[in-house]
Amino acid sequence: MKRYALITGASRGIGRAIAIELAKDGCYVIINYKSNHEAAHETLRLVHEAGGEGELLPFDVSKPDEINAALDRWLAAHADKYIDVLVNNAGIVDDELLLWMTPEQWHSVIDVNLNGFFYCTRKVLEGMVENRHGRIVNISSIAGQLGFEGQTHYAAAKAALIGATKSLAVEWASRNITVNAVAPGGVETEMKVHRGVNSRREVPMKRYGKPEEVAYLVSFLCSDKADYISGQVIGINGAAL
Repeated sequence: MKRYALITGASRGIGRAIAIELAKDGCYVIINYKSNHEAAHETLRLVHEAGGEGELLPFDVSKPDEINAALDRWLAAHADKYIDVLVNNAGIVDDELLLWMTPEQWHSVIDVNLNGFFYCTRKVLEGMVENRHGRIVNISSIAGQLGFEGQTHYAAAKAALIGATKSLAVEWASRNITVNAVAPGGVETEMKVHRGVNSRREVPMKRYGKPEEVAYLVSFLCSDKADYISGQVIGINGAAL
């Protein structure tokens, strides 16, 4: 049976790599993005190039009305389907020392990185519970485990994702819904400096990770091979932690 996977923030970087990898696994991928239409279409092209199927579903993860409207439309168009895989990947950074951080900076980072998880998961979880099966993977960060200068808001959101992952896993384990978190260190994306370590010298492997390496882990966690893995936080950081 075809599985349907929603990846938030999938127009580029780690999200794009995850979309391509899940498509290779046979999932029909729903590529969420906010406004970068060109990058999102490129992700969809790469999904097709990899032999997969998918579509674009734009919405802002920080706005519950947009999420509900978009997913209600999708569910109405796919009345006999449900989203079996959710990867909460959308994230932003806006570095600033707390002393000079504005309330707007704090709230915008929390809204996307943490509240977006809440809004999207609450909506998608309905179908998983009804069908008694689901895979949820939350993209956290080594910043949520260690903390980094100028990233109090980002680290707070990513640390909160870890706690939410563990609680949600317990809540729905009996329905065969697994919930895990992946915590990347430095990864070669547009956000590489902000996804954890700021210098290759801090990574024992002496390099940044690749988006595909994160995607391989997410692919495994979404597969049947990971049926008994839930409530876990798995780092992928070149031995930096």
